[in-house]
Amino acid sequence: MTARQRRLAVVVAVLLTVGVAAALVLYALRSEIVFFRTPTQVLAGEAPVGQAFRLGGLVEEGSVQRDGLQVRFAITDTAQRVSVVYQGLLPDLFREGQGVVAQGRLDAQGLFHAQQVLAKHDENYMPPEASEAVSRAVRSSVEEGAR
Repeated sequence: MTARQRRLAVVVAVLLTVGVAAALVLYALRSEIVFFRTPTQVLAGEAPVGQAFRLGGLVEEGSVQRDGLQVRFAITDTAQRVSVVYQGLLPDLFREGQGVVAQGRLDAQGLFHAQQVLAKHDENYMPPEASEAVSRAVRSSVEEGAR
C-alpha cells in the first residue's frame, strides 16, 4: 500500500466515523424534537395523533372549566379551536383571551392532552409562530368574508 492509498484510507475512515456519529446523534434526538402546530393545522390533519407536539394560540373566551387540578379549555387561532385537557397547576398568567402554548399529544377523538402549559409573560408577547398563525387566520377569514 502506497502512502497515497494509506492517506485516502484514513480520510475515508474518518469521514465514515463522523458520518456514523452524526447519524446516531440525529437518530437519538429524533424523539426529542417537538413541532409547533396551530388549531387550523391540527384540524386539517397535519398533527400526528399520539405523538408529542406543541399547540399554540389563544385561550378561547368562556372555555375554561376547572375540576380540582384538572382543567379543560380550548385553544383557538380565531379560525378553528382544539379542546385541551390538562392535569396540574396552570401558570399564574394563564387566562381567557391570552396567548398560550401547550405541549402534549392528540388522541384519536381530537382531544389534546397537555403535559405542559406555557402562558405568555406580558400583554405584548406571543410566540412568533402563534402570532403568525393568528394573523394568517384573521386574514383568511377577512378574505372569505369579502367574497
